[in-house]
Parts: sequence; C-alpha cells; structure tokens
Amino acid sequence: MAQYKRITSYIIVAVIAALLGGGFVWGYSHKLAKNTPQGSSNLAQLPSNGGTLSDARNTAVVRAAQQVGPAVVGITNKAYANDFREGKVLVEQGTGSGVIFDAKGYIATNYHVVQDAQEISVSLSDGRVVDGKVLGSDPATDLAVVKIDADNLPAATLGDSDSLMVGEPAIAIGNPLGLEFKGSVTAGVISALNRSIEIGDRKFKLIQTDAAINPGNSGGALVNADGLVIGINSAKIAVAGVEGIGFSIPINTARPILQSLIEKGKVIRPYLGIGVWDKNSAAQYGYSLNIDKGVYVAKLYKNGAAAKAGIKKGDVILKVAGTDTNTVADLRSVTDAQAVGSSVEVVIQRNDKTMTVTVTLEEMPEQQ
Repeated sequence: MAQYKRITSYIIVAVIAALLGGGFVWGYSHKLAKNTPQGSSNLAQLPSNGGTLSDARNTAVVRAAQQVGPAVVGITNKAYANDFREGKVLVEQGTGSGVIFDAKGYIATNYHVVQDAQEISVSLSDGRVVDGKVLGSDPATDLAVVKIDADNLPAATLGDSDSLMVGEPAIAIGNPLGLEFKGSVTAGVISALNRSIEIGDRKFKLIQTDAAINPGNSGGALVNADGLVIGINSAKIAVAGVEGIGFSIPINTARPILQSLIEKGKVIRPYLGIGVWDKNSAAQYGYSLNIDKGVYVAKLYKNGAAAKAGIKKGDVILKVAGTDTNTVADLRSVTDAQAVGSSVEVVIQRNDKTMTVTVTLEEMPEQQ
C-alpha cells in the first residue's frame, strides 16, 4: 500500500512539472512572438505574385520548355511475344520520345525507337494516350515518322541548324528512363558542330551537346534559346567515366528525310551496285587488304550502275565526284549526297593503272 502511494505521488509530481514546463514554453514562445517584428521570420510565407515570373526566373530555358514541351511525346513500342500459357501476347519492347512537328499528327522520332513494332502507343503531354502508325523509317539515319489522329495537337516549330554557333544554349526535352520521367528538361550548350561519327558503314554529321541525353530521350527535341527545334536527339556515348557528350541529328539534315518518309514511306537513295571493303571492314572478316588508300570492290551486283560503267571486282575506288573515298563510310557519304539519275566521275585503280569512269547512279533497290 505504501508502495502504491509513492508511485501515485511520483505521477502527480510529473504531471505538475509537465504543466508548469508547458506553461513556461508557451509563455516564452508567446512573448517571443510579441517581440518579433512582423514579417522578419524566415518561415513567414511571402505574398503570392499571381503566378508571374520575375525576369531572373523567366529564362530562355523556361520559355523554350513552355513552347516546345507540349509537343514532345512518349512513344511505347509493342510487339508480340510467345507465352507458353497464353500463346502470343503483346508486350512492351521499350519507350522513347518523339516531337510533333505538324498539327496534323506527324511525329519525328528515331528508327530504333519504333523498330520491329507491331503496335505504337503515343502518350501526349496533356495525358491522352492514342494509337500511332509508323508511316516510314530510315535505318541509315535513325529517323522515323509516326502518325496519330487526334484533335488540338500542339506542334513544335523547326529552326535552322545551319545557323548554330558553338557555345549557345541547348535544351533537351524528352522522356529519360521511361514515361515516369516524361517531359524532362535538361540544359547545356552546343559543344560542337558537324561531329563526324561512324556507325556501321555510314558516317553521320551530328550536333554535340552537353545537355543530358539518357536512354528514353531518343527521338526527343534539341531546342535553341528561341524555342525552335534544331535537332532530334539520337545517340549518347555511354562509356564509364564519360559524361556530358550527347548527339543530335541536325534538323536541316532531318527535314528532307522526314518529308520523304511522309510522302513515300522511305528515303530514295542513289545506288552504285557494289559491295566494298576498307582495311578495317576487311579485317573484321579475317582478310588483310594490301592497299594504301581507297576501297576495294569485293562484290559487283549484276546490272548495277557500276557494272554498266565497266567497274570490275578487284578494282580500288579512289574518288567519287572528286571526293576521296578511303573508308566504306566515305563512299556511302559521297554517294548519298548525289541525286538519283545523276552521272558522277569515279576514279579507280586497276592493276596499278589509274582510270576514270562515268557512272550513272540508279535508285537503290528495296533489299539494299
């Protein structure tokens, strides 16, 4: 019983102490609040400015994001896969980005974003998800056009990539790492122009930027400070220790390709009708080429443009249309720059003799 009384006494003392302490704290806080000048507390909420931005906050990046952001979409690539229980099922192969460049529903994206897709799903910035159709694609330049049918579509304005200057602002808009991060904006500068990158047997002239371009950004927009699309983001160097190097297809390069994909579903390219090796490509097949320059004609297509002009297997092509061709990519690049039906001078070496033949370029067949 005595022990119970002692416990009760301790509880009463504790309650009284808590009340006194709380009163002291309240009194001190009340006194502090009374003695604090109105509005000087860092915790006080500033009055609303009605949603307007100061000049310091309303930067070119902000304006470009507001202007182009609504036209950047998410593209989901779906294809059929075999399921041992349900048979063929439609599964997601990956996601990428795209840019609406015409309010009629034309979207520019990368070929690898829509490659082998059986169905395309397009996620708009306003939350709508609509079906898309691939009108055409061009693996050689990694470009494709997707068409959607929807109302009230925003469209980005295309700029002039030939007028770009190294060091000017560059803004990348896309969906890095998937649609959870859709509409992400990163900013940097134009790091370099006309970067020559060889991918496979083709050479690309690309814009280099340090604006972050991550997986999922492919097909998104590279924008200048005026809110104009100056590139379609395509490739990123993904090597340990390398950061801030992203690449974009110049919009002036993309324009005729996108137009051709809309009108014809493909890009019409000139055709020499040969298969060639340079030293590097020959080494990949276990061969050693004993040539100092030029490319070796390893295959000649029957009735092709080169065969009709008298070029033979074993010849070494030194120049096409006045341009040195020391790699397969060099030959592709100079040939692609010509028009179908045009005649070009080709300098070849045969049995230690140099000669020039005139080749009339033909349209590349579908299988090429």
